[in-house]
Amino acid sequence: MLEAGTDAPAFTLRNQHDDPIRVPDPDADYTVVYFYPRADTPGCTTEACGFRDEWDAFADAGVTVVGVSDDPVADLTPFAEEHDLPFDLLSDPDGAVASDYDSYGEKRMFGNVFDGVFRNTYVLDPDGTVVLAYEGVSPEGHARAILADLEDRSASDATF
Repeated sequence: MLEAGTDAPAFTLRNQHDDPIRVPDPDADYTVVYFYPRADTPGCTTEACGFRDEWDAFADAGVTVVGVSDDPVADLTPFAEEHDLPFDLLSDPDGAVASDYDSYGEKRMFGNVFDGVFRNTYVLDPDGTVVLAYEGVSPEGHARAILADLEDRSASDATF
């Protein structure tokens, strides 16, 4: 897990429209990079819809949101359209970016062992420094928790 204060690797991946997207976003105050295991599964849908439902608050705070999975672009498009997701979903088909972010590796499910994406989230400043890190997050309420932590961070920064 990357820790707060460390430099996160910059990367470019293709989104649900097959456009290249660079992270971090230098035009945003912060970039939320959330890693999720699989598009259109219950937990991943809950998490994505949480970010969608809080989209105005993120946009008002100058925060860009991107979701990253090892799904191919072709699987991201219907997922984004079906749930009206206003942010970029990025395809990391070989898990290389997720690995760079300590968010990819061996998983076990139903007695099977396989490599996959871990549900971790990072908040980056415009320079790519990790300011907040969340490991093994619960999808429900995660977007609201990030907004609250960013608000707390802004409030504490204002006192110095």
